[in-house]
Amino acid sequence: MSGDRDYIGFATLPEQVHRKSVKRGFEFTLMVVGETGLGKSTLINSLFLGDLYKDRRIPDALERVEKTTTVEKKTMDIEERGVRLRLTIVDTPGFGDSVNCDDTWKACSAYIDEQFRQYFTDESGLNRKNIQDNRVHCCLYFIPPYGHGLRQMDLEVMRRLHRKVNIVPIIAKADTLTAHEVKKLKERILADIDEHDIQIYQFPDCDSDEDEDFKQQDKELKACTPFAVIGSSTVLEVAGRKVRGRQYPWGVVEVENPKHSDFVKLRTMLISTHMQDLKDVTQDVHYENFRAQCISQISQQAIRERSKLKRDSGPHFEHSISDTDRLLLQKDEEIRRMQDILAQMQEKLKATGQGGGIGMRSRVGSLGNDLDVADADKKRNSIIDV
Repeated sequence: MSGDRDYIGFATLPEQVHRKSVKRGFEFTLMVVGETGLGKSTLINSLFLGDLYKDRRIPDALERVEKTTTVEKKTMDIEERGVRLRLTIVDTPGFGDSVNCDDTWKACSAYIDEQFRQYFTDESGLNRKNIQDNRVHCCLYFIPPYGHGLRQMDLEVMRRLHRKVNIVPIIAKADTLTAHEVKKLKERILADIDEHDIQIYQFPDCDSDEDEDFKQQDKELKACTPFAVIGSSTVLEVAGRKVRGRQYPWGVVEVENPKHSDFVKLRTMLISTHMQDLKDVTQDVHYENFRAQCISQISQQAIRERSKLKRDSGPHFEHSISDTDRLLLQKDEEIRRMQDILAQMQEKLKATGQGGGIGMRSRVGSLGNDLDVADADKKRNSIIDV
């Protein structure tokens, strides 16, 4: 009875949040980038047990020569144990098929920026209740297995995208490599990534209160990067059990066999353990960087418009400005006045020509630069505070 009297009830808050989230449903956008023929569509169908590309037509050789990188978006609704997920797959047909691949990254980067811009516009509007999140939460970048590491095109694309989206590198068609070759290729890819300062998706550290099984699973996932995967939608019968795999003259490669590929680990990371973290990093890091750039551009545009209005209005400008504008003008005038004083001091030092004038002149010059930087920071802070 005393326990019931001391019970307040806020311990049910997680259940309330769970019910509300399940009722609303979840959204996840996955971008797949890689050359034609690396098994992107097959891997997506294997991951989500669907057929997103049943109506796709394979272009002939002439169409591939003339084709450039395009963006195709497909959406499917998945429900599992009462939880609904709206999955959006962003494919990039034509990627890397041209002879000149210098600009092959532009379509991917433009699509990511456009989704950020649309979300920023919706978030800044009046009706923000039902904002649809189409931002790209993860990018699976497919690396061909026949190379000796990352190619120049791979490095250029990753450099252009790594500050905008979570990049997860994938070694495609891993069944064409031996276990030793897979290990060596992974080492070369990670070395190239470190050498060129490319930021791929980093797994968060486990909390100290997590159980040992989860810590061991997280350690294994981190050790598998980049994931060497195999995809297949064909169901075969092996030793009396049905498995998805590929039939070869020498045997069967099982997609979900950990000894054959990292497919199970990739699916675990992408869906079971780190889907929410991918969304959080997109919101807290990549989108916040984009949002800060937009706000900075808007502020700079406002300052330029105020300056133009001052020049055009002439003496009547003082009667039409607000307190905020007047404060900005005062800061501008103060900075100009201080710069004039420093310029006069430098002219006097030049005119004296004394032996100690050179050292004094350099110190005053450095002081002027420090004051300019400090005043610029003060002005920027005052704009943000206003």
